[in-house]
Amino acid sequence: MQDSEIILDAITSRRAIRGFRPTDVAPETIRRILAAAGRAPSGSNIQPWFVDVVTDLALARLTSHITALFDAGERGTKSYPYYPDTWREPYLGRRRKLGWDLYGMLGIKRHEKEKLAAQHRRNFLFFDAPVGLILSIERDMGIGSWLDSGMFAQNIMIAARAFGLHTCPIQALAAWEPQIIEELGLPENRRVVCGMALGEADPDMPANALETERMALEDFARFHDK
Repeated sequence: MQDSEIILDAITSRRAIRGFRPTDVAPETIRRILAAAGRAPSGSNIQPWFVDVVTDLALARLTSHITALFDAGERGTKSYPYYPDTWREPYLGRRRKLGWDLYGMLGIKRHEKEKLAAQHRRNFLFFDAPVGLILSIERDMGIGSWLDSGMFAQNIMIAARAFGLHTCPIQALAAWEPQIIEELGLPENRRVVCGMALGEADPDMPANALETERMALEDFARFHDK
């Protein structure tokens, strides 16, 4: 396979995995993925991103802390506006379709609130991945640093494919920013951007068969040559 095809395959084979095998990921593999991701572009090369790697007992403590609060009825706090205040098409339709497709694969109906909550809870377990990543930036950084951090996160997800590994970005974890800061001993000036699960996909997890629909090139790209 040519280099161009290998790179394109890494990009197009990336998808959000919602069930992982417990197989450990070698620390050196994690380091290579993150080092490669650190080549992401950033305005004036400021490299505003931070990542905390959580495994083994540290991962168990973090997930136990958050899920205990969730089970007690707490839902965290909205740390930053990820979605618009008012939904409109075509974004509303795309969002609803993802939900219907995902929960349909899991056999969860819209009125089954307990099952919906149980699936949402799996976000806070990193979907049973052996590696949890917490991505953060400093609170006083501007919107450009959020863009930079997004490119860093994408690099992680693509680099993981080079090792046959998969990921799932988990923005829902940002709702537990105070607990994450406490548990991991992060500086108070950190803003949690998202979490991310990393590991080997579990082929027996029904949700992992989900392939999201994507817009045709003509729907989002315009070419100007005159």
